[in-house]
Amino acid sequence: MSRSHPTQTPTRDEAEEAVRVLLRWIGENPEREGLRETPKRFISAFQEFFSGYDESPEDILSHTFDDIDQYERFVLLRGIDFVSHCEHHILPVIGEAHVAYIPSKGVIGISKLARVVEVFAKRLQTQEGMTVNIANVIERTLKPKGVAVMISAEHQCMSIRGVCKPGVKTITTHSTGAFLQNPSLWQDFKDQIQHC
Repeated sequence: MSRSHPTQTPTRDEAEEAVRVLLRWIGENPEREGLRETPKRFISAFQEFFSGYDESPEDILSHTFDDIDQYERFVLLRGIDFVSHCEHHILPVIGEAHVAYIPSKGVIGISKLARVVEVFAKRLQTQEGMTVNIANVIERTLKPKGVAVMISAEHQCMSIRGVCKPGVKTITTHSTGAFLQNPSLWQDFKDQIQHC
């Protein structure tokens, strides 16, 4: 998933001017003291929120360790906290991801799995797409025996606007290989998430 530009990327000055336009649109004066630096700060925050467009999850997963000593079970990272933004309202999606894979030839440094979650979180997303993208890039790059991903998140577009129902969690899952073919393995994955 990569950022596409139908036209030339706006300059930072143009982006800051767009923020000033929005401030005027809501009835504010972007020249008043408290708001003068807001466009600059807003664009800096956007650069941080959406830095995932500048990173390659394939590159992150490119280095593996071959010595796995006959390890045949899954490796699970449980409770990877993230903040993403929904592509429909550009409001925060706050949650946690659980990612497991069964090594075939090598293992990846566990921090790399957390970084892959972070790369996809720092892009405009749907939760469903994020779940599938994380699983698929691990599948493609590591070629494991199977991958399982579960994400639980609260969407601020539902909590603070529209239906206004805070505390509601959305759960999405995606699995490949052995996790898809073996229901007891998938159940084990879910049990480990709930009981660890």
